[in-house]
Amino acid sequence: MKSIAVFNNKGGVGKTTLTYHVAFALAELGHRTLLVDLDPQSNLTLFGIAPEDLHNVWRTEDPFIDDFANARKKTENQHFNDILGDVRSIHFLLKPTEDGTAELSELSNPVKLHDNLGLVPARLTLHMYEDKIASRWSDVYLGDPLAIRTITQIRALCSNYGENHGYEIVLIDTSPSLGILNKVIISTADGFIVPCMPDMFSLYGIQNIGKSLRKWKQEFDTIFKLISEEKRGHFPTEFVRFLGFTIYNAKKYSGQDSKLGLARAHYNYAQQIPNTIREYIGTDIRKHLSDALLEKPIGGTATMHSHSTLPNMAQKYRAPIWNVPSRTYLEPDDKSTISGNRNSYEATKEGYHNFARELLERLETLE
Repeated sequence: MKSIAVFNNKGGVGKTTLTYHVAFALAELGHRTLLVDLDPQSNLTLFGIAPEDLHNVWRTEDPFIDDFANARKKTENQHFNDILGDVRSIHFLLKPTEDGTAELSELSNPVKLHDNLGLVPARLTLHMYEDKIASRWSDVYLGDPLAIRTITQIRALCSNYGENHGYEIVLIDTSPSLGILNKVIISTADGFIVPCMPDMFSLYGIQNIGKSLRKWKQEFDTIFKLISEEKRGHFPTEFVRFLGFTIYNAKKYSGQDSKLGLARAHYNYAQQIPNTIREYIGTDIRKHLSDALLEKPIGGTATMHSHSTLPNMAQKYRAPIWNVPSRTYLEPDDKSTISGNRNSYEATKEGYHNFARELLERLETLE
């Protein structure tokens, strides 16, 4: 199992839409894939669960999020097993670690989005786990077992889902923050990708993540020097590695002098991304990538240009863009518009499949 964090220090770059569609493409290509939503805003979750159903998931969990041990004590074993066997949020799964109680005996079932694709939903209360990471961080240097468990539990859950459900790839959606929760998520993943817009903000976002990664790696290297070999076994054998960037959701420009289908100003920013990566993202984190892979956006132009309102319809009908026209129910106000643009919807499939294939090729460079 390989885990991939999808991150950008700036919101509004289509990160969640990209994550969902690439996961679906991987699943359609035959790769068992799990989505884990670790952005408290829960936008990825809403691609897979209707708001009223998500409310029921959260409402069932509320007593456990408040006090896991007390709620468990008050819940009969059979009822608790039923709760655990149903869809549960990632915060529910992390809560025993947060509270320092015994680990769960089994994993909950992900939301089934496709025969090869599952989703572990997010929850707005994830800030509580982030606070616990912060309060226990210094104890990791002392080798404290609960502190180490707190830092590594997200990766452990991903690994357990891989072992128990046969997932090959876990895609993790993250918030735009460079706070301690994302420090743990990104640092303990196998790889990460950065969706970019061709603008100044993305260049600064790469600078910020590069500077943060340098600091985070120093901290983890220090931890590894101080703790025992046995306790190091809870961490990945290598620090996270960069898998590349993609230019996503950029407005298409079709002028005669257009390069990559981008307006001149956007093209100029796009050209600066590889050098910004070289300058700010350490060589040890990207040394497995050739110069050619470093220069090229993942998937090239396959998903580079804006899909206009198509992603909005995808989220509304909880389906990848290319499957929206074939949904069994479309609202009357949408049906004629979607039917009239059926070819545009279905044409997106090839681009995302190409993106997924190239991502798989880059994953192989981690071996």
